[in-house]
Amino acid sequence: MNNVYREEARTLPIYAQCDLLVVGSGAAGHSAAIAAARAGCKDIILLDRYGYSGGDVTGGYVIMVPDLTWFDKQFVRGLQEEWFTRLEKIPGAVRGPQGNQIGSTDPLLIDSWKAIHDCVSRSEPHRLVRAVYYEPNQLKIEMDKMLLEHRDSIRVMYHTLGTAPIMEDNQVKGVIFESKEGRQVILAKVVIDATGDGDLFSQTGAPYASLADDQTRSSTTALVWRIAGMNFDLFDQWKRTHPDAAAELRTQLSKVAGFRSLPLPTNQNDMCWVNNWHPNKDCTKIADQTVTEMETRDTMREVLAYLKEAIPMAFRDAYLYDIAPQLGTRCSRRLKGEYVMNANDWAFAHHFDDVIAWHSTICQINDCGPVEIPYRAILPQKIDGMLCPGRHMSADDVAIDWLNLIPQCVGTGQAAGVAAAVALSDGTSLHGVDIKKVQDILVDQDVPLPRNEKFHAKDPGYQELVEEKEYGLYTDLAKKAREKGDSLKDFRQW
Repeated sequence: MNNVYREEARTLPIYAQCDLLVVGSGAAGHSAAIAAARAGCKDIILLDRYGYSGGDVTGGYVIMVPDLTWFDKQFVRGLQEEWFTRLEKIPGAVRGPQGNQIGSTDPLLIDSWKAIHDCVSRSEPHRLVRAVYYEPNQLKIEMDKMLLEHRDSIRVMYHTLGTAPIMEDNQVKGVIFESKEGRQVILAKVVIDATGDGDLFSQTGAPYASLADDQTRSSTTALVWRIAGMNFDLFDQWKRTHPDAAAELRTQLSKVAGFRSLPLPTNQNDMCWVNNWHPNKDCTKIADQTVTEMETRDTMREVLAYLKEAIPMAFRDAYLYDIAPQLGTRCSRRLKGEYVMNANDWAFAHHFDDVIAWHSTICQINDCGPVEIPYRAILPQKIDGMLCPGRHMSADDVAIDWLNLIPQCVGTGQAAGVAAAVALSDGTSLHGVDIKKVQDILVDQDVPLPRNEKFHAKDPGYQELVEEKEYGLYTDLAKKAREKGDSLKDFRQW
């Protein structure tokens, strides 16, 4: 039996034309649109299926970003840091070590921040790390304000779902979208797929891969929710004075929920967020999406009741505050770009002529040190006219676990926006863009690129630090990698 339905062909109206179309206004897409406007692009359309920007950040309640610094240098700045400098003007909107504290080994500060996950380095001697917790609704407002500041260049279309690319030979020419106004078309000279799941590039003929390694965080989905009326300082005190019970808490919460769950800090002491990990789920599959949402909501009351009974000093008066309005997505389709990032990039400190970001990451191979991300990791093979920044960037099934977090989405998105603006201005293809010009503009947009001449002349301390600290390759994992040669496929078994 042929289980298909043949839809009658129809003519679609052209809704708009533009120079740059950004599909998805999450961390990557929002950053791409802002960066492109600041790089001189004047005709940008930004669309998103929701009624706000931020994606997982504001709608999925991924309300912290880790590892923005390494030792005393902040390698992740640009638009990522701008979020927080803007939010710091709002009382209580952000929480995390300040810039002048980064790298401090002050034992009192270390002890104070140790309760706040990822604000202290994993390796010894412990030092303060720039990790920031924030209120998602305040960031939602601020991201709109950033777009409104560029209203002359960026046309925002919320409640709009990009569904298919328009192709001519191997060139992307626009996108078909769906909305309450029906099925229509936007034509564009450049398209940025910032959907996070490769919704567009997967239909162009560009090579791509699927789920991450099933042993990684990226092979899971989540639905985040928040508990208010608790006291995180008392919760931390309980964990320190009851270490055996604290260790058992993870096991017991997983039993109650039926999947791994954990209360984590937020930007305020009277609230925590409950992260969770549903294993072997694909956030592009209807069944996996539905199960994640329903199973999480089905056990929220039981998890909260258990916390109130097991740790009354911190949770006695706690209550369900809110539930994230969208699914927590980690990995699905991944681009197989002109370069596929892999564990060797962390173990051997590879240098790339087309570097667009140096990012501290959560990888233990190089002690969370900075790694170079090349432009080719957001550049598809076989097609032109499209860039693909964000959590679906080009990385293998292990390396994606270190690259699909919010800072890397912002960083690759910012670079994609600048590259699109340069290609449009110069009249070149995305494959032939002047990468040196892109890098110089990124430096002007406060993105650290230590080997760039302009950046190095302004602040040679970054390059001096990575050379002094051997790019983090003093770890046992990195040493073992060099002994084994150039294969790190099974490094997690060492």
